[in-house]
Amino acid sequence: MKDMMEYKNYYGSVHFDEEDNIFYGKVEFIKALASYEAATARKFRKSFENAVDDYLELCRERNVEPEKPFKGSFNVRLLPELHRRAVLAAKRKGFTLNRFVAEALEKATN
Repeated sequence: MKDMMEYKNYYGSVHFDEEDNIFYGKVEFIKALASYEAATARKFRKSFENAVDDYLELCRERNVEPEKPFKGSFNVRLLPELHRRAVLAAKRKGFTLNRFVAEALEKATN
């Protein structure tokens, strides 16, 4: 991904502020705010890694479990008609709705 970086299973956004001539971003997919910035791409990458390391160290110091970006569950809002069709299609296959959706997502993302 050209607008994301990955480090220790955390993902960071990549933005550029032309007026201030800096790169900036934040660790994505967690509630905690961990942001970073730098004037060069190399320093920006290091700033992102430092932000992740600082976040993990702060969690250790506070004896709290660090948030995981992807926990394996999410809510999906559907129109009632699509919800009905999905449940019925899952039932016809002998699947739970969860399994039906997981398999559809697996196919769609490979």
